Amino acid sequence: MKPKDSKSTPVQRAYRERVSTFRRAVPVGRNSLRSFFAGGGVCLLGQVIQGLWMRLLHMDPETASNPTVATLVVLSVLATGLGVYDRFGQWAGAGSAVPVTGFANSMASAAMEHRSEGWVLGTASQMFKLAGPVIAFGVTAAFVVSLVKALWAIWAS
Repeated sequence: MKPKDSKSTPVQRAYRERVSTFRRAVPVGRNSLRSFFAGGGVCLLGQVIQGLWMRLLHMDPETASNPTVATLVVLSVLATGLGVYDRFGQWAGAGSAVPVTGFANSMASAAMEHRSEGWVLGTASQMFKLAGPVIAFGVTAAFVVSLVKALWAIWAS
């Protein structure tokens, strides 16, 4: 805080000291446990859904993984639309950001914010504001990894 204090006025320093007396300590242990169990619970839900797909439709684990991801995305978007995912996220913290459900929540939240602008110009375009860069990065990263793997295979043989 030294660089900040050297440029701040006495009033700003006094204000910062006053505010610090009211600031609550962050319960890191509790937040970490909540995050761990919430993220684990979402992953457990995914395993249960995959087991249901495997049992009901007699799929092998690899085949059941795609409908499992789709089911988790649909459940996450539904929970976001109903306002349940926001409350879960407040309680779970980083545990609610498990990749598939957290990504679906971010897309649905962005789409819901702009629904008053219409289906295409509002909801659809805003939904891909976040998804576009993520998908572009994913495709680019997959290409680079595949290229490295192919070059490694050629070099090793």
